[in-house]
Amino acid sequence: MRIANRWHLRSPVDERRQEINPWQFDDGGWIEPQGIIRFPVKPDGMTLDFTLSSFSIPVVSSRFVQVFERLGIQEVQFLPVEVENHAGPWFILNALRIFRCIDDARCEEVRYWRPEHGQPEKLGEYRSVAGLRIDPAKVEGARVFRPWGWSIALIISEDLKEALEREGLTGTRFTEV
Repeated sequence: MRIANRWHLRSPVDERRQEINPWQFDDGGWIEPQGIIRFPVKPDGMTLDFTLSSFSIPVVSSRFVQVFERLGIQEVQFLPVEVENHAGPWFILNALRIFRCIDDARCEEVRYWRPEHGQPEKLGEYRSVAGLRIDPAKVEGARVFRPWGWSIALIISEDLKEALEREGLTGTRFTEV
């Protein structure tokens, strides 16, 4: 989001321009798309190999996918999508693994949903996480995953990070967790 003059992908829509449920892309499950998934772009700008759309949905280029294929990473599903006025192919990166791995004690700050927040379905889940830190012993050697309760984060292994950097892909920003 901090790259100047970059494109901004909006919420996904179907072929009738009806919004698609964006939360399905962070559940960690396999998705069978019902029709074509499209992303409106506004404002338009520099195209990136990795972009977080509205609702933090990762949208990636075919170059990005090729790195995963070359490394044999199968912990993700790449869903083909169309990006308004931008030739593809483009894909949603759907991480298929979720782990309870946030190390609350090592994070700068964690806050949880409590009864006074008025959302009982979220009770006990993370409301915010600052300075995210994970316990690597809880991720079973996974190379791509989301932490349970804080699906905004997409976590990758060091070897994958290095491969993406060597490829010179645009739009990524890495923070050690």
